[in-house]
Amino acid sequence: MQNFHKLAPFSIPAFYVILLPLVSCSFHEEVNHDQYGSHKSIRHYFHKPSPQLSSDVTIHGVLLWFSLGLLMPIAILAIRMSSREEPRSTRLKILFYLHVILQILSALLATAGAVMSFKKFENSFSNSHQRLGLALYCGIWVQAFIGIFRPKRGKKERRLWYFVHWMLGTIISLCGIINIYTGLRAYSKKTRRSTAIWTVLFTAEVSFIAFFYLFQDKWEYMQKQGEISGNVPITLSNQQIPEGPNQKELLPEPCGKRNALKNLFD
Repeated sequence: MQNFHKLAPFSIPAFYVILLPLVSCSFHEEVNHDQYGSHKSIRHYFHKPSPQLSSDVTIHGVLLWFSLGLLMPIAILAIRMSSREEPRSTRLKILFYLHVILQILSALLATAGAVMSFKKFENSFSNSHQRLGLALYCGIWVQAFIGIFRPKRGKKERRLWYFVHWMLGTIISLCGIINIYTGLRAYSKKTRRSTAIWTVLFTAEVSFIAFFYLFQDKWEYMQKQGEISGNVPITLSNQQIPEGPNQKELLPEPCGKRNALKNLFD
């Protein structure tokens, strides 16, 4: 108790020493907010994009969405489905030309988006979205030229061409989907608008395409699950076994105990 009375005079100054910096910091922040609040609002208003710039960003995003996020995955899905068709069949030709047409449209839309980005936007390439977008523009046209100079089936170069074409197409498609997400985030920062609904819609679209890709790949395998393979032995039930020349006819033998009570009283 005596120690408490001795420490009491020092406790109140100690609280002041501890709380004073916190109070001064909060007061300093309030003063700074009052003094520089107007400057922040002016700066925010100065950096707010114009309606024309917002419209250009929207058009750029829609072009790349349809190019890399819709047409290219559907083209990959079409060429994947053609691998299960018979050679020189009509369905195979339809899927192949559908793949080619969708890839051409995808390249044209991506080129239009690239031209718009170079003409309308600041291209400092200081963020990952711009750098990845530039790499995608180059990769799309490299992939197009690889598709044009396709070796005929049966040549040795065909294997290397197929591997490069497949690998580059897969990388472009995945990086394009990633860049669409980064573009939505950049659009939200630039225009101060929420892109949650567009992110959800794009995620649902990509998930559906991925599910359909896996489903069609296993569809033929699932159909075979209901069939009986040729190696399974077939059991004969309720059928007569053909008699051979050495097979004896089995006749039922009379039982000695036909009735237990009758045998008991015999």
